[in-house]
Amino acid sequence: MTDTDSHTPPTDAAPAAPELPAQSSRRPQPPPAPPQPYGPPGLLERLESAAFARVNQTREWYELPAPLGLLNLAVIREDLRRHNLHDTFGAGGERDRRPTKHLAPYRSYDGSGYDPYDEDMGRVGTRLDRNTPLHLAYPDEDEALMTPSPREVSRQLLARRGFVPAPSLNLLAAAWIQFQNHGWANHGDNEEAEPFTVPLAADDDWAEQGGGCPMRVNRTRPDPVAHTTPDVPPTYENTVSHWWDGSQVYGSDEARCRSLRTGEHGRLIVDGGRLPADPRPGMDCLDATGMNSDYWTGLSLLHTLFAKEHNSICDLVRSHHPTWDDERIFHTARLVNTALMAKIHTVEWTPGILDHPVVHQAMRANWYGLLPRWVTKTFGRIGGEVLSGSRGSGTDHHSAPFSMTEEFVSAYRLHPLIPDEITVRDHRGGAPRETVGFDDMQGATTRAAVDAYGMSDLFYTFGVSHPGALVLHNHPDALRNLKRLSGEHLDLGTVDVLRDRERGIPRYNSQRRMLRKRPVTSFEELTGGHPGDTPLLRELYDGRLDRVDTLVGNLAEPRPAGFGFSDTLFRVFALMATRRIKSDRFFTTDYRPEVYTAEGLRWIDRNSMVTVLLRHHPELAPALAGVANAFAPWKERS
Repeated sequence: MTDTDSHTPPTDAAPAAPELPAQSSRRPQPPPAPPQPYGPPGLLERLESAAFARVNQTREWYELPAPLGLLNLAVIREDLRRHNLHDTFGAGGERDRRPTKHLAPYRSYDGSGYDPYDEDMGRVGTRLDRNTPLHLAYPDEDEALMTPSPREVSRQLLARRGFVPAPSLNLLAAAWIQFQNHGWANHGDNEEAEPFTVPLAADDDWAEQGGGCPMRVNRTRPDPVAHTTPDVPPTYENTVSHWWDGSQVYGSDEARCRSLRTGEHGRLIVDGGRLPADPRPGMDCLDATGMNSDYWTGLSLLHTLFAKEHNSICDLVRSHHPTWDDERIFHTARLVNTALMAKIHTVEWTPGILDHPVVHQAMRANWYGLLPRWVTKTFGRIGGEVLSGSRGSGTDHHSAPFSMTEEFVSAYRLHPLIPDEITVRDHRGGAPRETVGFDDMQGATTRAAVDAYGMSDLFYTFGVSHPGALVLHNHPDALRNLKRLSGEHLDLGTVDVLRDRERGIPRYNSQRRMLRKRPVTSFEELTGGHPGDTPLLRELYDGRLDRVDTLVGNLAEPRPAGFGFSDTLFRVFALMATRRIKSDRFFTTDYRPEVYTAEGLRWIDRNSMVTVLLRHHPELAPALAGVANAFAPWKERS
């Protein structure tokens, strides 16, 4: 769940993928309309926004009757789309946008060629944008970066005092979000700049844990393209593609992708039910896959599962199109597999971690629309994304070209989900086999752990085990004293706090204002139902509510019933969750049988995380009996 490591980004010299022939059944598409500015809101939109802004001064959307709450969320999303998408392209003015000469009917290896008017939109090596207005996105000055010390924030507010479980989720939900996040954003490594020096308190035991004294933390890799205009905040590039394209499985450059493929019938290399070992020297403890930084058994399970799913889709496509070659089958299967992952995330993982009836309806509407599914199946799309869902709707970038944002990266600092110990259980009878520490299942021990326990027992273990709750005092000790394959020794609690300050993420109350949410007025209000934390926060932040870090505020904030994280953090999610679908032509204008094949679209529609698990691990059927959401606790065997 961190992005402090990366594989080497591709170069422009990589050979282009061969062009796929258009399918004979593909209907001609009219030229897309030029992008239009997100214009000023109409009268009705202004009235709705003003009315809910007044209502939300005293009552939040989740405190309203469900229909009003859903409308309130829709209005919030439109306000955020209009005011909280800020393009960093103009921060430097260093290149011209160039049109895409040919819109290929498949996802490119490096994320280029998705938009007709900007070939590089979302491509590997393009900048992360902002949800924060650029004039508010400057990092703290050097002294403020260390005030209060991010290490002391980690020690006093984040360090796990005792494992607090999230009872409505299973550990597969924790692995899933890291699995997805690795395909969205990565800042790369910075081995050249002088690291940050983090001050340590006199009673700090970091040195005794094997860390250096003082603590040293590498800075974020700076934007390799120098700015040509003054008075702009620092920017950073993404070393993976910005799109929701399964790049964590397939890689973000052609060379890496081809190294993972058999070269026949579109399939990925899976030998004896396992991904091959990473061939790089000293890395054979990891799987060979699209992205394997910060790797552990949870990621190994999911990377392997969806490599197998890709191959099953290849078999499906080949059975209907026996004359198609390896390249065409591969790209079609990638489209289907990626869309299935996006669907699982939208209608299963998200309602699992945000277990609220309004969110359930909103996320279902995000994918399917508010109309009953039989209406769309019978009559086709009716109306826009609200009635018929985002998939298959018109592409819309709203008020800025598409990209991942720094605030979205920050929203996924979810390290409390990870437990320090996991009791591996037998999938046949549920009996405990062994309790192991997280360190025995990550990094250098990843493949050895999978070999020792087997995927069936590990999937069952993850299905019946709880992740940690996203609250204060619940960061895992294993990640606060992490030794990585690179030899780096980190406290990820310290790193999480420092990264937000370094990258100009507004502090907590400033972010609430920026997201059109009323700021808290006291430490007592912030800590809500945990008054024991009030004096601790007040003392650590020297009584300055305006200096509370966004990460700390989000973990402390009282939250709606069923929510796994704060409503403030949810604002960023509400904006970006639909954006990465609406901006992607393979989820919108090109989500159609001429591109995916009719059987591919049926596969997406008919499958879920449960069916994927059962297809490749039918031995898990007793544990999954009656389980509607694979990220909720499974049935324990006895």
